[in-house]
Amino acid sequence: MSFPKSIFLLLLLLLPVLGWAQQRPAAKPATQPTPPKGQRVELLPGTQELIGGTFNGVEIRKLIGNVSFKQGDTFMYCDSAYQYTDRNSIEAFSNVRIVQNDTLTITGDRATYDGDARTARMTGNVVMRDPRMTLTTPVLDYDLNRKLAVYSGGGHLTDPENTLDSRLGYYNTDTKVFSFRRDVRVQTKDYLITGDTLQYNTVSKVVYFFGPTRIKGARGTLYAENGNYNSRTRVSNFERNAKIETPEYLLGGDKLFYDEAREYGLATGRVSMVSKKENLTIRGDVGRYWRGQGRAKLYGSAVMRNIADRDTLYLAADTLVSVESKVPNKPGGIIYAYPKVRIFRADLQGRCDSLTYNRADSVIYLNTQPVLWSEQNQLTADSMELRMRRQKIDQMRLYANSFIVGQDTLLNFNQVRGRNMVGYFQAGKLKKVDVLGNAESLYYALEGDTTLTGLNKAVSATMTLRFSPDSKLQTISFQTNPDASFIPPHELKDEDRQLKGFVWRAAERPTRATTMGKHFAPPAKPKAKPKAKPKTTKSRTTKAKPKAKPATTPKKPAAPAAKPAPAARG
Repeated sequence: MSFPKSIFLLLLLLLPVLGWAQQRPAAKPATQPTPPKGQRVELLPGTQELIGGTFNGVEIRKLIGNVSFKQGDTFMYCDSAYQYTDRNSIEAFSNVRIVQNDTLTITGDRATYDGDARTARMTGNVVMRDPRMTLTTPVLDYDLNRKLAVYSGGGHLTDPENTLDSRLGYYNTDTKVFSFRRDVRVQTKDYLITGDTLQYNTVSKVVYFFGPTRIKGARGTLYAENGNYNSRTRVSNFERNAKIETPEYLLGGDKLFYDEAREYGLATGRVSMVSKKENLTIRGDVGRYWRGQGRAKLYGSAVMRNIADRDTLYLAADTLVSVESKVPNKPGGIIYAYPKVRIFRADLQGRCDSLTYNRADSVIYLNTQPVLWSEQNQLTADSMELRMRRQKIDQMRLYANSFIVGQDTLLNFNQVRGRNMVGYFQAGKLKKVDVLGNAESLYYALEGDTTLTGLNKAVSATMTLRFSPDSKLQTISFQTNPDASFIPPHELKDEDRQLKGFVWRAAERPTRATTMGKHFAPPAKPKAKPKAKPKTTKSRTTKAKPKAKPATTPKKPAAPAAKPAPAARG
């Protein structure tokens, strides 16, 4: 069979074109693949009415009455729904309920569900429940793959032990951990917890916080900027500026552990305990607090500061223990300090190995090699008492081997020793000392504070020393059976210059800085940054013209040499 001539000619003309078309490369497929389809959402039997149709170019199945869907382990129930078959998604209305794994239930007024992404948004009176908690919120987004629920319009969570509120929240239904942000409020049986960022484990009942947080209870408030609180065991672990505040005390540190059941707290790192009623502060490296006993212990460069009017008493030791008063409505308590005790006050300094400060009776007891300095006077004994009145020193009592040494203007040491002594103060100055028993004295007599005239040496059963307003020894009175002698300067021997037991310990006298230590030291001033040198701009340089020399004035002729004086005639 032969082709017509016209068709044959047409094929000859098209051959080059067909050949060129066969040599062209095939067009590349689109670079954006369509997203994978999820498991199809299945409509379960029981729907009372089904209306199918196309609305605005979209195929929709309108379902009414007893509607239920299933996708894997997830079920959805509602009164009515729109099912978008081409998008594998659903809009559900009225009495909407989503159930996952028979353990998690979410209910609300309306929901949208994306079967491919497996995400749901529930709106209107939303309630999420699992065996451990119930969450209510206006709007909730839930990712069924990640098992993560999110709300941003405020939420309220309840469980058998606590209630929690916040503006924003996340709940991982797998780990059972809630994350709360903004205006967070947790109410437990014993405490109200407020903060900005919290996490709550609904299984362990532990609250974790990551910002400024307060835990307020009937007996005090706990504050920290990082840490956790176990609402079941009532144990707290705080970090960053942690504090426990009660009506009487404020205890803080870099880290703070507190057990409410045992009423025991442990603070470490820049520890501070403040007694609000008595204006008293104790600081150290480590602090322990037993609330039930009213007892606190601080150690590691521990320092106490007690401010009264314009006088400040600093007390430093390796360990300080504070015990609250057991008498109702009576302020005060007891401070124990040991060892290596140092005392500093503007009018008094001291050292000893152990000390007891009874704040209720205003008495300080110094034990084991105590030494005190008042102006130019040094006082030592086996033990001492300082009695305060209106926050000022009123009496000083020295027991056994009492010794007073004072330096005069010529650096001689006036000395008095005896069994016991009682010192009386006036306006913070040592005014009088009574020496009771086996009194001995060495007193250098001066003329005009510049010339030594001799040494008064006396022995008596009792003596009375009187001091000038500048705390210098002024007179010595012998009360019972005195035996006195006067030694002129040229007859003084070295053994006459010291009483038995004399030791001058001025090198041990505490200063304000050594007593305050690192905890009360003022903050170091930042070093001033060196001023930047002004930048020099490059410019065309020209040779400077030499400065004109000043006109020189003629020098005056040198004066003629003086003639030598004639020799004296013999």
